[in-house]
Amino acid sequence: MKDLSKTTYITSLNLAQLRELVKSLGWEPYRADQILNWVYKRFITNFEEMTNLSKEQRRFLSDNYSIHSLELVQKVEGGDSTKFLLKTVDGHLLETVLIYERDHLTLCVSSQVGCAVGCTFCATTQDGLVRNLRTEEIIDQFLQVQRHTSQKIRNVVFMGMGEPLANYENVRRAVEIMVSPWGLDLSKRRVSISTSGLVHQLRLMAQDPLMRELNLAVSINAPTQELREKLMPLSKTNTLQDLMETLYQFPYPSDRRIMIEYVLLEGVNDEEMHARQLANLLKKKKNKFKVNLIPFNPDPSLPYKRPSMERVYRFQKVLWEEGISTFIRLSKGVDVFGACGQLRRKRLVLR
Repeated sequence: MKDLSKTTYITSLNLAQLRELVKSLGWEPYRADQILNWVYKRFITNFEEMTNLSKEQRRFLSDNYSIHSLELVQKVEGGDSTKFLLKTVDGHLLETVLIYERDHLTLCVSSQVGCAVGCTFCATTQDGLVRNLRTEEIIDQFLQVQRHTSQKIRNVVFMGMGEPLANYENVRRAVEIMVSPWGLDLSKRRVSISTSGLVHQLRLMAQDPLMRELNLAVSINAPTQELREKLMPLSKTNTLQDLMETLYQFPYPSDRRIMIEYVLLEGVNDEEMHARQLANLLKKKKNKFKVNLIPFNPDPSLPYKRPSMERVYRFQKVLWEEGISTFIRLSKGVDVFGACGQLRRKRLVLR
């Protein structure tokens, strides 16, 4: 039996790398295109299904390579989403969520097993960081879920477990596969990166022709350095001032806006005073931003409460009065603990 812990995954390679591989094997270069077409367009599960390859070629691939790096452990269906619990070859668990939108499907993928950022209002970080997910493990979340739905997944958001920019290289390689015609062929405008605000990596992203064309969402969650440090300890080294200066200078097209995500916690960061402070942060270049207000998604392990909708609307009204586009996002997936801030690797039994 093949040792999957030491195998090479086809989904870790881009087209150029796979062409080099088949060339080294003495195969015709177009075989690489055929292989990737089977994986990313037909979503096959094993090499024996690649009927336009010879038996010898299929046998060689089966003996030396693999397609799937994750195993589906559990599938939990809710009214507006389905959560998938997946296991890595080395036994770690991760979650990914398929969200049902009005006219399309969105997949919320994880980039790490656990998280090291330490946001006090997020359940994911309570398990700590185990490791980064590899490129093939990010891509396989899409492949595993796509097999369970007849409708094509059109949008991908890196808003699952982990901080995507802390796993920059693996996420970047996965994004290349997602948006390339030879890969999953998604529009760059349908792939979103959500970050807690790692300043150095955001600057790398700003200089990266591939990554800077994606949708960018940044979790602010507090309008002052003092409060943000309490809610998001990473702010001690990635200060709010440095973060905002980086966002002011981020080379975004004039017809697109950076999404500022703000989780509202009752009595903590949801007062009118906080809304006015947030407006002051953004008004320097207010046409560059839009705000997503996210009422806190409850978790029994966390000490916070969701504010009333009256408080949420009041917060939004202040921002609108300051000329800042502001929307309220009522997260989907709450009933399966699959909403923003609820994903955990240790939650094995879901009710």
